[in-house]
Amino acid sequence: MAAESQSFAAHGRLALGAPVAIIDIGSNSVRLVVYEHLSRSPTPIFNEKEMAGLGRGVASTGELANDAVEKALKALQRFRILWEAMDVRDVRVIATAAVRYARNGPAFIEQAEAICGRPIELISGDREAHLSALGVISGFAAPDGIVGDLGGGSLELIGVSGASIGSGVSVPLGGLALLDRSGGSLKAAEKIVRDELDHLPQVEAMKGRNFYAVGGTWRALAKLHQRQANYPLSVMHGYTVPARDVADFARMVERVDADILDQIEAVSSARRPLLAYGALVLDHLIKRGKPRVVVVSAQGVREGLLHEQLDPAERALDPLLCAAEDYNTLRSRDPAHAGDLIGFVDTFFASAGIEESPEERRLRHAACLLADIGWRAHPDYRGEQSLNVIAHAAFIGLDHPGRAYLSMAVFYRYAGLKEDGISLRLRELTGPRLLDRARILGGVMRVAFLLSAAMNGILPRMALGTTDKKVVLTVPRALNSLASDRVASRLKQLAKLLGKDASIAWRD
Repeated sequence: MAAESQSFAAHGRLALGAPVAIIDIGSNSVRLVVYEHLSRSPTPIFNEKEMAGLGRGVASTGELANDAVEKALKALQRFRILWEAMDVRDVRVIATAAVRYARNGPAFIEQAEAICGRPIELISGDREAHLSALGVISGFAAPDGIVGDLGGGSLELIGVSGASIGSGVSVPLGGLALLDRSGGSLKAAEKIVRDELDHLPQVEAMKGRNFYAVGGTWRALAKLHQRQANYPLSVMHGYTVPARDVADFARMVERVDADILDQIEAVSSARRPLLAYGALVLDHLIKRGKPRVVVVSAQGVREGLLHEQLDPAERALDPLLCAAEDYNTLRSRDPAHAGDLIGFVDTFFASAGIEESPEERRLRHAACLLADIGWRAHPDYRGEQSLNVIAHAAFIGLDHPGRAYLSMAVFYRYAGLKEDGISLRLRELTGPRLLDRARILGGVMRVAFLLSAAMNGILPRMALGTTDKKVVLTVPRALNSLASDRVASRLKQLAKLLGKDASIAWRD
């Protein structure tokens, strides 16, 4: 049976559309990413790269090296076999700086198109900057600042404000290009960087705003920074650090041999020679532009390509809530229950007069959608497993304090209103206000799930609210047997968080 070819539906995937793929022929790597389907919150189901190094030597020779071309073409041959095995029909192929700068770039594209069986879009520097901006817009809630996308051959800088995109610029300061142009001298590279970046309007526009760092070399630096800081999360997207701290770290990376840096094993050996050059560019951008913070973005050109294919209504959707709805569909016992839970919790928070910003309400709704994803785990580990899944999920449109809040709210829902199992660093990342909100939400969900058994149709018949002195659960007499001693005990725990007593009331 295993040898037979058969068509089947993978139950761990959403049947909301056909998979789509993007081949990104970059100056440093050639990458294939296959996404589950085109959506506001795209989920990769396969992601592989080959460090072909097409941009190596282009600045000095003007040509793609033969060995790099051979490596890239072999990668494309392998990728075609893989995307055809996954039955991907919608495949976009793009090429960036190294190919557009090289004299033999057209010949390479001809060979690559023959292998891929598809046209290759050779994108300009302006287009690359625009797509990077779209990638950041797709990945953050109302971004505001300058996007910097550092590849192997070029650096793109462009402004974003909400869904608006400013003018962009592309300069040949990618890691491989800078290494080549400087002859391997960091001192010479520093002058090149200064001459290229000084007086660019995009750099001047950074002051006091966010700088969104896109690209593999900067993600590698961020990963190294996380490891050395013993940061409680390993997620790159949304990792935010004060600009001054990033500049200090970048200067340290410039000074020392990458192989002796603490935790350097977190960075692939192919990336290490470029770390100092990426750090040099970042250091100068911060020194000259004076941004407020550096925000790492895992979203860039590829996600920008996907985002521009969405219609305006889909672009306007909340990517976090879209992703949480996907998790709810895939992992909850009764996905319709989440809507009941959101309404039940909305009523309670309004009754209790708990002040919320729109962002806090949005996070609370996402937590309700994620509240039942751990039910298949052993009861003793549902809280811990849910915390780890949510804390490290590929969510976008979410900062790290918000990510910690979601994971802790669902942890409390399963494990009880205690701190055992949650690291002090994660609690510190959340902050006192969100930590209090997570605990209260966890308490409400503990009452709700015991009443409803995670099935829809029960919670709308009940109400949870407050008076000056009490938290009151109102139950119809027809369902009075659901208000068990365990429910009463959880209600008391919730009331204690608010400094109130607990009470159960009946209605016809």
